[in-house]
Amino acid sequence: MERLLLIGATGAFGRRLAENLAGIDGLELILASRLVHRAQSLAAALAGGSADIRAVELDHRRDLEAALHRLRPWTVIDASGPFQGAGYRIPLAAIEAGAHVIDLADARDYLAGYVASLDGPARAAGVAALAGASSTPTLSAAVLRDLTAGWQRLDAVRMAITPAGGSDVGRSAVAAILSYAGRPVPVWREGALQTTLAWCRGRPLDMPGLGRRRVAPVETYDAEFLGAGFAVASRVEFEAGLESAIEQRGLECVASLRRGGWIGDLEALAPLLLAVRRLTRLTTGDNGGMLVQATGLDRDGRLCVARWSLLARNDDGPHVPTLPAVAAVRALLKGSLEPGARIAADALSLADIEVELAPHAITTQTEVGTIQCCVFETALGEETMDRLPPALQTFHGLAGAPVWSGTAEIETGGGWPGRLLRRVMGMPEAGSAIPVTVTVDRPSGSGNGEIWTRNFAGQRFSSHLQLQRPGQVSETFGPLSFDLGLAAVDGGLEMPVTGWRCFGIPMPRFLRPLSQAREFEDDRGRFCFDVRLSLPVFGMLIHYRGWLVPAAKAVTSDHVQLTEAGETNG
Repeated sequence: MERLLLIGATGAFGRRLAENLAGIDGLELILASRLVHRAQSLAAALAGGSADIRAVELDHRRDLEAALHRLRPWTVIDASGPFQGAGYRIPLAAIEAGAHVIDLADARDYLAGYVASLDGPARAAGVAALAGASSTPTLSAAVLRDLTAGWQRLDAVRMAITPAGGSDVGRSAVAAILSYAGRPVPVWREGALQTTLAWCRGRPLDMPGLGRRRVAPVETYDAEFLGAGFAVASRVEFEAGLESAIEQRGLECVASLRRGGWIGDLEALAPLLLAVRRLTRLTTGDNGGMLVQATGLDRDGRLCVARWSLLARNDDGPHVPTLPAVAAVRALLKGSLEPGARIAADALSLADIEVELAPHAITTQTEVGTIQCCVFETALGEETMDRLPPALQTFHGLAGAPVWSGTAEIETGGGWPGRLLRRVMGMPEAGSAIPVTVTVDRPSGSGNGEIWTRNFAGQRFSSHLQLQRPGQVSETFGPLSFDLGLAAVDGGLEMPVTGWRCFGIPMPRFLRPLSQAREFEDDRGRFCFDVRLSLPVFGMLIHYRGWLVPAAKAVTSDHVQLTEAGETNG
């Protein structure tokens, strides 16, 4: 009989974890809480399971070391949270007491320093220390590893969690969200670690089995852990959303106020938000889900989109973040984990975790599809596409690198109308020898088009390109859409504006911007662009020209493995 001490057993996730651990043979499960009567009630409710269960009073902030000396646990699981800003006192104390350690941490700062801080002590003590045994980064990494096994290149990863709005949420979880809302959090973009603002710039997302839900960027360790570990060529996005539109929009509003410097400490709002949830949750349900989607070149070199989704019904969603920890306990009981500290994703497979789904109303599905054609190849035709210079074929082809980099020269004009229009379209101002990066996303082929994001020395603007008909595509910048004719001329590609719309409404042809856009290959084999947009009456709006080369090369599956990633800022 192995003694397992569960710290934070009566919290929102601790209770679910205790329920799952209670069914494991060979465990003496000790439920620890600052309020012993709550732990006793939980122990009574779980009596009759495979594990022997008892409750103890424990305030880990005061008497942790004494309790560990008294209880002498085989393994300690920390489900107390929040882990944002937390140190390593609990795992270090457990290691010194000779116990294995597992925690449910998903906080980026905690996970980033975990291995460096604890690997030496854990190896010396002959115990295993696993962090992040939760939905992120362990489940997300296990899914991604399974989806992309054998791929030649991984271009982009998109992940999202949308819990059921009716589920119980603990104060520590709300405090954790508020601690970083509106602040910079890591994101993997353009093949490097950069930052974005948490809970800002929300957008709708179709979640399998749940419909359309609004999500926004959140703080996780996945950006650097998966971005570097899987050699992701373009981007890693992790977003979360609340089922209640009032809660979601309210949190985005609060995050925007903090971003603008209007408010500071948000953690004090936690009790108020929990009180408001008593009303907002009345309009929500008990179904939640998780999504992991990967785009890249599969083992045969085809552009592929693989998607794994999880649907949790009947308020069983809060079990999901606890199941990697349960899988880790089973691995420890089998003796299959080596001593040392690691992120739990390096120790568990997707199969290990999915086994734990069986007792719950939780299902998963995997969908894999290949993108057969792209916007420009469809618009130009295969014969014309084959006549383009190699650099243009690579840039516009399905297997082309998703991120390109180079330099550009920018001229601007048009007076104040030009400045206003450039601002509306998100375009940069004038400069020379400007570093430029262009990211091309082909989310699902020519039907949904391509998204081009241009980054001129940190100033980004995006456009959405879609096929209109053979020989013509449309490019949309915010409210403005332009029809572009395509013509292969003198070894290059020209794209004049043939029509335009504002908010989808056709605009007069005499007000149509004039475009001189040309792509070609220079004598060094680089992709070159020369784009000049002019306005009737006001003259030149913007003229930018320069060159690009692929910023990322294909990687073999031998390099697609998880590694500890250091922090860089972009």
